Amino acid sequence: MARSAVVIGGGIAGLTTAYRLSTARPAIDVTLLEAGPRLGGKIKTTPFAGVPIDEGADAFLTRVPWAIELCRELGLDDSFIAPATGSAFIVTKGKLRPIPDKTVLGVPTSLRSLAKSGVVSPLGMARAGLDLIRPDNWPGHDESVAELIARRLGPEIAERLVDPLVSGIMASDTQNLSAQIVTPQLAEATRKNRSLIRALREQRKLAAAATPGAPVFYSFEGGVGVLVERLARAIPDVDVRMSTSATQLEQTSDGYAVHAGAETFGADIVVIAAPANAVAPLLREHAADAAAELASIEYASVALVTVAFSSKSVRHSTEGSGFLVPRGEGMLMTACSWGHRKWPHWTGSDEDKLIFRISTGRFGDERALHLDDDELVESLLDELGPLLDIHGPVLEWRVSRWPKSFPQYPPGHGSTVSRIEADVARSLPGVNLAGASYRGVGIPACIRSANEAAARAIDHLSTLPA
Repeated sequence: MARSAVVIGGGIAGLTTAYRLSTARPAIDVTLLEAGPRLGGKIKTTPFAGVPIDEGADAFLTRVPWAIELCRELGLDDSFIAPATGSAFIVTKGKLRPIPDKTVLGVPTSLRSLAKSGVVSPLGMARAGLDLIRPDNWPGHDESVAELIARRLGPEIAERLVDPLVSGIMASDTQNLSAQIVTPQLAEATRKNRSLIRALREQRKLAAAATPGAPVFYSFEGGVGVLVERLARAIPDVDVRMSTSATQLEQTSDGYAVHAGAETFGADIVVIAAPANAVAPLLREHAADAAAELASIEYASVALVTVAFSSKSVRHSTEGSGFLVPRGEGMLMTACSWGHRKWPHWTGSDEDKLIFRISTGRFGDERALHLDDDELVESLLDELGPLLDIHGPVLEWRVSRWPKSFPQYPPGHGSTVSRIEADVARSLPGVNLAGASYRGVGIPACIRSANEAAARAIDHLSTLPA
């Protein structure tokens, strides 16, 4: 008997789920419903200045396996490229200073390098050094990232180094982010050694020994969108419906019916790979507790502004990959990537061109939402100009807006997700959730979530009568 599945959502999690289900043995008839006009979700690569340049994520982590493994299955592993530079800077009192060498998620493991950078004060240096001698003071529960760093190395390290980096990844404030979910590497380190610095030094040594010289990030010359394109080609038997929004999930005598406008799709199993705020209405009639908790997950809005300049217009050196902006600097921008250094092919045949990607927006800061594109570009260039000593016109610009795109993981988020999953499993057997709303943002985390949701869905099929 042929089995059927409906996947709701065509981002990287939904595409991966459809791929896993459609290639399962025995094969499953899969329908994928995507509310928008394109696949890929927050992965989007489009031409800028004549070259394919990402409008969202421009790379994925290599030190977790899920994205690399999927790329190998799809035959993409011979197309990997790594950033050409890894060094970066941080804005300190209006000036660019180098981020200390040998950091882990912004946490310095070399006090000498920290002192040389000038990012923190002498008092902040002394407080960081106390981590080496202070007794274990873990509070015994899931704390925020900022709390973890401040109790071990002091508030300056938390505010000036860790917050800009981690907040840049999550578009949030480390005061409101779960250390267990967002920075499990740091949370684990504090369990293994009372000194966070010593624990991270040991982690670095082990990582270097296991994969010496391995890059931290990978992408493709055609942008991360290459992965989406290859996945879409790898699911030829999946019935992909674009601009089709799932509006109701109904339990039937032999499984489920997913309503989307005037159409209804029957399924033995359903995987919902959509943002939590879109999932909640689908579950409200069946799993009210899960729906309420899903609706409570908050999101941040961000924008990426890509700009091109002539090299003659920028007098400050752009050696390195870019810079981060701590919240305390009070700036609209949160980071700036020097794309022409990080990905040299972005300049195409014009070596005189410089390309920057400026980030703005984080949870609780929605100033960018209230500016139109022209105003946003002007405001960000007013900040960028003095930092890089720019004396010349912008040659080209593009604004990529991502409203309500970054789920927030406050302390205790892991327990919330466990309750949601338990309620859904109890109330809707055969329905699973996947995506960035649950246990990690970023491409590898979404792929892992999809792998696990697809595996649970396939396992459920074995419990159904023949």
